[in-house]
Amino acid sequence: MPLFSSFVPFVVLGLVSLWVTHRPRPLHTDDLDGWLSNETIIARTAILNMIGDDGAWVEGATPGVLIASPSRSEPNYFFTWTRDSSLVMKTLVEILRGGDTDLLPIIEAWVTSQARIQGVENPSGGLADGRGLGEPKFMADETPFSGPWGRPQRDGPALRATAMIDFGWWLLGQGYHEVARDLVWPVVHNDLSYVAQYWNHSGGFDLWEEIQGRSFFTLAVSHRALVEGSIFAGSLGHSCHECVPQAEQIRCLMQSFWTGRFIRSNLDGTRSGKDAGTLLGVIYTFNPHSECDDVTFQPCSPRALANHHSLMASFRDVYDINAGRNLDEAVAVGRYPEDLFFGGNPWFLCTLAAAEQLYDALYQWDRVGSITVTEVSFPFFQALHPSSVPGTYPSSSETYHQLVDAVQTYADGFARIVQNYAWNNGSLSEQFSRYNGTHISANDLAWSYANLLSASRRRNGIAPPPWGNPRSPSVPSTCSASAVPGTYSSVTITAWPAIGGLPTTTPEPCQPPISVSVTFEVTAGTAWGEDIRVVGSTEALGDWDPARGLTLHADRYTAEQPLWYGTIRLAAGQKFDYKYIRVRDGKASWEGSPNRQMEVPATCEIRSMYMREVWQ
Repeated sequence: MPLFSSFVPFVVLGLVSLWVTHRPRPLHTDDLDGWLSNETIIARTAILNMIGDDGAWVEGATPGVLIASPSRSEPNYFFTWTRDSSLVMKTLVEILRGGDTDLLPIIEAWVTSQARIQGVENPSGGLADGRGLGEPKFMADETPFSGPWGRPQRDGPALRATAMIDFGWWLLGQGYHEVARDLVWPVVHNDLSYVAQYWNHSGGFDLWEEIQGRSFFTLAVSHRALVEGSIFAGSLGHSCHECVPQAEQIRCLMQSFWTGRFIRSNLDGTRSGKDAGTLLGVIYTFNPHSECDDVTFQPCSPRALANHHSLMASFRDVYDINAGRNLDEAVAVGRYPEDLFFGGNPWFLCTLAAAEQLYDALYQWDRVGSITVTEVSFPFFQALHPSSVPGTYPSSSETYHQLVDAVQTYADGFARIVQNYAWNNGSLSEQFSRYNGTHISANDLAWSYANLLSASRRRNGIAPPPWGNPRSPSVPSTCSASAVPGTYSSVTITAWPAIGGLPTTTPEPCQPPISVSVTFEVTAGTAWGEDIRVVGSTEALGDWDPARGLTLHADRYTAEQPLWYGTIRLAAGQKFDYKYIRVRDGKASWEGSPNRQMEVPATCEIRSMYMREVWQ
């Protein structure tokens, strides 16, 4: 991700009209299911707002270009990163494959844009020898970024190939073999050629754009791209003769990252090596049909679980907002414990990755039909279930269900942390403060939203398409620093053929919310020591008792704009009267008549309301 240095005000989301609460709040006690259901709608819309040229937040971006964040200054994230856009688009392709065909023209535009970007000469090089494919980011109009940066970054081509292969599989499933072969494959082939040629070259930067060398994340996603690329090529009548042997050598080198207790993030780094990039490498190479395979570090594998445990322990005492959390409680997760960027804070996408790995593992255990606790994974299980002992527990056993319940609760804890520190309008930035949870760095980060979507899908038992061999693959006895010269060709996509006969999206049955989130905001000048409250004819607002009304917050109050605000969940469908009151020393002063009135909606579409009002 790009690295920047100051807090950014939030950007208004178009589909809901709530304002932002900066004040840290205790963990939510309301329904996580309901929050995630609403947040996935917000996340999908936010991502679409960041794709040119129709995106509401990215005026000036070329069609199909996905911007990392709408922030254009302090910090400037108004670029397209190959890594970020590929990860986000892969999530959209997965949703397309689930039936959301409204995303088809957006994904086609992205493929078209990436075909153009592949041919852009840039500071990393050009297409003739493939070096230009390692350029990390471009301007919003697809022109090269010429400033200093950590380049090359070799994860981008692998991730782009994987996202496009997923789209290609969807096309093949719909019967559009020629479209996949003639429009998608040439772009994918360039990226696979790059991976096969440059995977073991020195000088590449890691996903955080800080350390040069061979990183676990880059190699893990490169391995997947080559394995899946070979299968995809064969389905199109092509071949990727270099894919399989290079994948074997990458798999061999990947074993060097295992320390015995955790996955080292980078073979050439000087830090401890504990890094959330390893979590991301695990979830982005999740094969739902796989066994709990240590060789490819599958989410349920002993190595991946031990790594999860070690990484969480490293963050438990680093951040103030994690203080007092027990070993069986989730923590806010940052990039790595030594991080100094912005003072070193948790990231939304990293905290979500911690949850997603566990949801993936739950899926795999359910499919395998058992949980095996080994000496390697024992510390992970013991922290969550102290009576755990090594052994294999079939799904028919009580221990299996106890372990599943413990892991599910633990995973949900990470999602609740994100719920707690998300802004009230659902906005997710890049980071949140280690001290009080306020948002820091780029607002509305596309990668944060994509990880929210994928974590929510995994929690709901929706797995991504499988890739590769479900059984543990072999590892060469000797690792070889081999490479295969790639072949590259310019790709121009002038138009996409009409794709008819698409399956229609069947809407889920209407499920009106039980309650609606209502935010009250009132402009009311007050004297020192006075509070503003909302009281009304409903029990949630005190049933006209001033002492039991909703006390509003004043942390956005200024002399020019004396704002008081607060959010409460109210039962859907109810009608009631209410007023604002001033309270000082226990004495209430009521605003003038008449009473204000509200009817809380009880429809599927409206799950939040915003009341912007002035004291009367």
